[in-house]
Amino acid sequence: MLIGAYNACLGDKPLGEALDMIASLGLTSAEINSGGFLPPIHLPVDDLRASEDARQEYLGEFSSRGLTLTALNCNGNPLHPAAGFPHSQDLIDSIELAALLGVKRVITMSGAPGGEPGTSVPVWNPLPWWSPFLDVQDHQWSVAVPYWKDVEARAADADVKVAIEMHPGNIVFNPRTLHRLVAETNATHIGAEMDPSHLFWQGIDPVLAVADLGELVYIAAAKDTRINDAAKVNGVIDDSFYRVAEGEPGYLPLGGGSTLSGWPKNPSWDFVAVGRGHDTAYWTEFLRALHKVDPDMPVNIEHEDQELDQMEGLRFAAATLLEAEKAL
Repeated sequence: MLIGAYNACLGDKPLGEALDMIASLGLTSAEINSGGFLPPIHLPVDDLRASEDARQEYLGEFSSRGLTLTALNCNGNPLHPAAGFPHSQDLIDSIELAALLGVKRVITMSGAPGGEPGTSVPVWNPLPWWSPFLDVQDHQWSVAVPYWKDVEARAADADVKVAIEMHPGNIVFNPRTLHRLVAETNATHIGAEMDPSHLFWQGIDPVLAVADLGELVYIAAAKDTRINDAAKVNGVIDDSFYRVAEGEPGYLPLGGGSTLSGWPKNPSWDFVAVGRGHDTAYWTEFLRALHKVDPDMPVNIEHEDQELDQMEGLRFAAATLLEAEKAL
C-alpha cells in the first residue's frame, strides 16, 4: 500500500520542506490541495497548466523524495446554490489539472444545494422523516444528479477518478447515499474517498463500509475520531459550533466568503491522530479491508488533532499506520 499524508496541515511550509517532512516519516504518498475550502498553496496551477516542463519538474519534487503524488484534493461544496460560488469551478479545474499531471484521483465532497429553488443558502437534510423534508431531498437530488452527470463525463474523458468524501453536511454522507449517486449518474469514474473519521461518529464501522462499497473505494484518508462523554448526554449530532470573527484565533476562510466554525467547547467527539481513537489492531483491519479492494490503495493521513502540533500528529499517525501495515 501507499501510506502518505495530505498537505493541508503543512500549508505554512514551502512545498519542498513539506515533502521532506512527509518523507522523513517513512511515508511514500502525498495528496495536495487544489482548491475548494483551501487554496492550492503547494500547487502552482498556472505554471502547471502552461508547461509540460513545469509539470515534470513539479512531479520530480515528489519522486526525488520517494513519494508519489496520488491525489489532488478539492474538498468543498460544488453544489452551493449561491451564484458564482467558486467550489464547482475548482473541481472542474482540478480534474483537468490532474489529467495533465497524470494523477488519477481527485478528492472532493458531493456538496449540498439549497432546500428549494431560488435560495442562496445550502442546507443539510439527513433525516427526512416528515414529508416536507422529503420535498427538500427531492429538490436537492434533482440539482445534484445533472451536475454530477456532467462531472462524470468530464472525469471519464480525462480518465480521472473522482473520490467523494462521505462527509455530513453533504447529500452523500454514508455508503447508501454514495451508492445512490453512482446509480443515478450511471457513473464509472465517481466513487468514494474512504475517510473513517466522519463514519466513526455516525456509528458506522469503516471496515464494513469498505466491504459494502468494494471497488467504489478509490482512495482512503487516515483520520481517527474519539467519542467523548458529552455524546452520552447530547448525542453525536453536536450543534454547539459557533462563529469565529476575523482576527480571532481559529479564523479560517473557506472560500466564497464562508469561514470555518469554532469547535465546540465540550464536544461530543473530536478528530484525533490515527491510534488515539482506535487501536493499532483496528487500523490493521481497516488496511486489510482496503487491501482486498486494491493492494496499491493510497492511504493519506489527514491531521486535524487539535491536541498535537503538525509533526506530533503526523508522526503519531504514521507510526500507527506503518505498524498496522506490518500485520497485513
